[in-house]
Amino acid sequence: MAKGETTRTRILDEAVRLASRDGLQGLSIGGLAAALSLSKSGLFAHFGSKEALQVAVLEHAGARFRRLVLAPLSDIPAGRERLRTLLQGSLDWMDDPEFKGGCPIFAACFELDDREGAARDALVARQHGMKKFLVGLFGEVAGPGADLEQAAFEFRAITLAYHFATRVLRDPSARTRTWKAFEALLERVTGEPSAP
Repeated sequence: MAKGETTRTRILDEAVRLASRDGLQGLSIGGLAAALSLSKSGLFAHFGSKEALQVAVLEHAGARFRRLVLAPLSDIPAGRERLRTLLQGSLDWMDDPEFKGGCPIFAACFELDDREGAARDALVARQHGMKKFLVGLFGEVAGPGADLEQAAFEFRAITLAYHFATRVLRDPSARTRTWKAFEALLERVTGEPSAP
């Protein structure tokens, strides 16, 4: 990897961590430069604008999520275990100690829901892609008449509830409740009872 690429990756790794805690709007070229002991002008040269930095942060967080959570699914045959592995990976992602404020992608969803611009456009495009991916995964296990869009919606609702329970309420039973809700969803989608 070239020096410029190495520096850019280091910048984005730190920016994702900071965005988890401070939000995308809370990111500043100056604050990021100070955290990394870089010059503002040197850091600015990598992105050109705060909005370009925000888009790059979202892309970097998404790439990390794909690498850590989605890529391992390709080694698992289609079926319930693939969905269970996705949920496990998603929960571990949200609990990553590097993310002091929780999932940076969820944080961006709340922050950008009513802000127009390139960052929101990038976020929405990726979220539509994730929804399509979830519909496909549930389609691999669905019984007759299963509503795959509803299944994808409920999977997202379950992970969002987990984030809320762990980050806001600090509920020690959050994982147990999350798995219970997920297994109930899986039973409904497949039309078959889940294994104990």
